[in-house]
Amino acid sequence: MMEEIWKVDPQLAEAICEEIDRQANKLELIASENFASLAVLQAQGCVMTNKYAEGYPGKRYYGGCQWVDVAEDLARERARELFGCDHVNVQPHSGTQANMAVYMAVLEPGDTILAMDLAHGGHLSHGASVNFSGQLYKVVFYGVDRVTETIDFDQVRDLARKHRPRLIVVGASAYPRTIDFAAFREIADEVGAYIMADIAHIAGLVAVGLHPTPIPYCEFVTTTTHKTLRGPRGGMIMCRQEFAQIIDKTVFPGIQGGPLMHVIAAKAVAFKEALSPQFKEYQSQIVRNAAAMAKALQDRGFRLVSGGTDNHLMLVDLRNKGITGKEAEGALEEAAITVNKNMIPFDPQKPFISSGIRIGTPAVTSRGMKETEMVAIGDMIARVLEDPSSEKVKEEVESQVRALCGRFPLYPQLQRECTG
Repeated sequence: MMEEIWKVDPQLAEAICEEIDRQANKLELIASENFASLAVLQAQGCVMTNKYAEGYPGKRYYGGCQWVDVAEDLARERARELFGCDHVNVQPHSGTQANMAVYMAVLEPGDTILAMDLAHGGHLSHGASVNFSGQLYKVVFYGVDRVTETIDFDQVRDLARKHRPRLIVVGASAYPRTIDFAAFREIADEVGAYIMADIAHIAGLVAVGLHPTPIPYCEFVTTTTHKTLRGPRGGMIMCRQEFAQIIDKTVFPGIQGGPLMHVIAAKAVAFKEALSPQFKEYQSQIVRNAAAMAKALQDRGFRLVSGGTDNHLMLVDLRNKGITGKEAEGALEEAAITVNKNMIPFDPQKPFISSGIRIGTPAVTSRGMKETEMVAIGDMIARVLEDPSSEKVKEEVESQVRALCGRFPLYPQLQRECTG
C-alpha cells in the first residue's frame, strides 16, 4: 500500500509512516476513534474514488455507474439489515452533514430545536452557537441532573412544554449512560415534535443489541460510521419510509454534490463485518473493558461522572486530583497514552481547559486487549496523573505502554512496508 507513495511523495510517505508508528505504539483511548480493518482501508483507497456518481443507484446523472451502484446498494442493504430500519442514506460525508440533512429536511430557519447541552455531553452539531445548527435555528438545551449526572427528564419535559420544539435531538458525544429513547418519544408526542437520535458514538452497541435501539421511537436516526462501527470516516441517515424521499433529496442535491464512492464502498465492507458474530463479541468486549477500566480508576480514587459507565466511554472528573483536563491530556500524551480533555457537567473551567478527560475503549479493544489490560492501563493513567510533573514516571509508563502495544500489534503489514 505504501510503495507508490514512497516513490511519488517521500515527505507524505514519511508522515503516514510516523502516524502508523504513533497508532501502533501508543494507547489510543479517545472514545470517538477506532482502527478500521485492512479490508476497510483497502476499499477506501480503491478506484471507486475516480467515479462521479451524483444521484442514487439506478438514477445517476452520469454514465458508467453500474459498479458503484452495486457498492451503494450493498451498503444500504447491509445497513438496513444491521439496524432494522426502513430507509438508509449512506452518502453523508460526516455525522454533522447527516444531522444537517435532517434539519434541512424538516425545519425552516428559526425553528426551535431541543437538544443536549454541549457542556453536558452533547455535540457541536446539536445547536452550539459556533456551529451552523446554532446559527440557523433557535436551540434550547437540556442537560443532566446535578446529583445523578444523568439526563434530567423533568427538565426535558418542562422545556418541551414551554418552547414547543419542532425537533428534539437525542444523543451525545460524552454521555456514559444508557439513553432512554422511549422516554423522549413520550415527551415528543406530547408536544408534537419529531425526534432525531444521533447515535454516532453508540452505533456499534445498538447494532448488536447492547444498547436499546432508537429505531422504533425516532423518525430519524443519524450516525457516523467510524467510531464503534469501526468503518471509514463518514455519516449515515436512517429514517421511516415516509421521510425517505425528502431525506434523499436533501442530501443530494440539497447539501452535497457527488458522493464519495470509495468511502461508500468502505462503508459496505464495514457493515458486512458488523453483521458477523465476531462483531457482537467485539462490542461486548468494549463494554466489559470500559467497566473494568472505570473500576480500576475508581479504585485509585478518581471520580467518574454519573458514577461509572454503561457503554464504551467514561468521563473522569479530575478536580479532586488538582489537575485540569488540559494538563492531564498533555501529561498522558508524554507517556504515550492518548485521551482528550473534556468538560464535565457544570464545569467551572472553560472548554479549552476543562475539568475532565474522556476515555473510551473501542480502539484498544480492536487490538485484542481485554479486562486484564484495562486494569493495567488504569494503573498507568493513575500513576501519571497523580504525579504529572514527574518525567521519571512518564518515561516508565511510556516503556510499559510500548511493551503492551508490542503484545497486541496493529497493522504489522503496514509497519513492515514503512520499515522495509
